[in-house]
Amino acid sequence: MRGLPRARAYRYVLLNRPERPGVLAGKVGWCHQSLDVAAMQAAAACLVGEHDFSAFRASGCQAKSPVKTLYRFDIDKDGDLIRFDCQANAFLHHMVRNLVGALVYVGMGRRSPQWLGDLLACRDRRQGAPTYAPDGLYLVGVDYGDAWDLPQRGRIMANPQLPI
Repeated sequence: MRGLPRARAYRYVLLNRPERPGVLAGKVGWCHQSLDVAAMQAAAACLVGEHDFSAFRASGCQAKSPVKTLYRFDIDKDGDLIRFDCQANAFLHHMVRNLVGALVYVGMGRRSPQWLGDLLACRDRRQGAPTYAPDGLYLVGVDYGDAWDLPQRGRIMANPQLPI
């Protein structure tokens, strides 16, 4: 459809240290337990592509279809901050926060990296991890393509003003 975004990009920023965030309170998510970033990266690999993301959908989600195409899901660590960067054609209500919650379970060792693929396949939100806090979630880009006469050919990108 003309005018609808072709893609959206989100970043979730998680502070991973025993102490609660001070200056960054309200701007980052927080996990006090040390996380295994390599395990989370391995788990996230199964998310890329077109899938039914019902297991990561909020109960009040009004999307007509839970099938979305995730173009990328990158996880990087810089000091105490972990960045979850994802881009898709569309997202379900709370989808990014539910994905982060599941990945944190993997990072804490509560679940194996393969569990994320099993969760995706079962399509049952009740089997997933709790929804992670909204603190740390940022819309960082929208791609409108050539549908509108926008600067940068309709690719609007932002960078949250955090030390990330």
